[in-house]
Amino acid sequence: MSKVKKKKTIYDSKITKEDIKFEKIIQFSGYIFLIALILFVGAWILLDLLLNVIEIELNASSYAIILFTGINSAMSFGLASKISEDRKEKKKLYFDWLIGVFLISMMAIFAVSVYQW
Repeated sequence: MSKVKKKKTIYDSKITKEDIKFEKIIQFSGYIFLIALILFVGAWILLDLLLNVIEIELNASSYAIILFTGINSAMSFGLASKISEDRKEKKKLYFDWLIGVFLISMMAIFAVSVYQW
C-alpha cells in the first residue's frame, strides 16, 4: 500500500463533462463545415484557375454549397462560443441555433431557386 494519498479532482459544479462534450461536438461540426468549404474552394482554385484542367462554373449548385457550408460553419462556432460564455442558457441557445440554421437554409434554398428560375 502506498502512503501517498490521491488528491481528489475538484470539478466546478457549473461545468459538467456533458457540457464539455456538447461544446466539443458543436466545435467539431464547425470544423467539418469549414474543412468542406476550404476543400471545395481550394479544389476550384487549383483545378480551374491555376491548372486549367477542368472548367468549374459558379452556378446555383456550387453557390449553394459555398453559402451553406460557410454559414453553418460560422453559426456552429458562434454557438460554441456563446455556450461556453453562458452554460445556463444552453438549451435555449441550442434551440435558437436550430431555428436559425433552418431559416437560413430555407432562405438559401429559395435564393438559389430564384437564381435558377
